[in-house]
Amino acid sequence: MSTYIVTPTPDQEKLIADFLEEQHISFIKDESINDLPQHVLDGIARGRAEIAAGNFITHEEFKKRIGVV
Repeated sequence: MSTYIVTPTPDQEKLIADFLEEQHISFIKDESINDLPQHVLDGIARGRAEIAAGNFITHEEFKKRIGVV
């Protein structure tokens, strides 16, 4: 057996569930899989704080620094 992980839009979600039920395919709807681990959320918060403090460079500046442009 195989496992598929899909992230449908709200419009697609009902269609997928209806299809799986019609085909008698067992499935589990697990919304917790979208929850990010705390260390990832902490990193995002730190990054946002750095941006708010002005500690960032543009993508163009980054490319110049590494010699891509």
